[in-house]
Amino acid sequence: MPADPVDLAGLDARIIECRRCLRLVEWCGRVAHEKRAAFRDEDYWGRPVPGFGDDPRIWIVGLAPAAHGANRTGRMFTGDRSGDWLFASLNRVGLAALATSTSRDDGQSLRGVRITAAVHCAPPGNAPTTEERRECASWLGQELRIVEPVVRVMVALGGVAWSAVTGALRDAGWQVPRVRFGHGARAEATSSSGRPVTLLASYHPSQQNTFTGRLTEPMLDDVLRQAGDLASG
Repeated sequence: MPADPVDLAGLDARIIECRRCLRLVEWCGRVAHEKRAAFRDEDYWGRPVPGFGDDPRIWIVGLAPAAHGANRTGRMFTGDRSGDWLFASLNRVGLAALATSTSRDDGQSLRGVRITAAVHCAPPGNAPTTEERRECASWLGQELRIVEPVVRVMVALGGVAWSAVTGALRDAGWQVPRVRFGHGARAEATSSSGRPVTLLASYHPSQQNTFTGRLTEPMLDDVLRQAGDLASG
């Protein structure tokens, strides 16, 4: 068995080649082949999507790529309305160079931020199974090990991401208080070496939340601004 990757570039390369979950592999490939009419002239990514961003003082974790978003573009939270909300907010609080993220070569860059997901393949109905989430947890654990020396704040977008992050921390031997997920929730975690990291929670910027007003722009901005302040403090 190959050794665990030692850096983010190596991790991303391994994630892209992952074929553990046959249901997700088949689904991503089928969506890429059939395409959506609006994107019929584009080449879909159609495989596991790696994280985006280096030097992550802020580590943002979402749920999974969208079928016609990141599964199409190959970049987390890129090419769909959830991503439009996230990157616009990151830009407003000074953590992203551009207010949009449309493709891997659009010039977007993050400032001390990395965006990843609890599951790296687009799942049917945006609903990965428990087993699929468990399989992908090992990638999150490996990413945690790589970013641990520099990360100061972790932001979970949604309840699934909150569970994935706190689970990865506990599996790695961190002390994590039992804090219930909710928008604005906060927990102070401590690594096995005694290093403190703040966990912040936000509702996921899905259309279900943004269209209904459950998540507003000021609400998302507030969480990400807190993350930026904590990371630079």
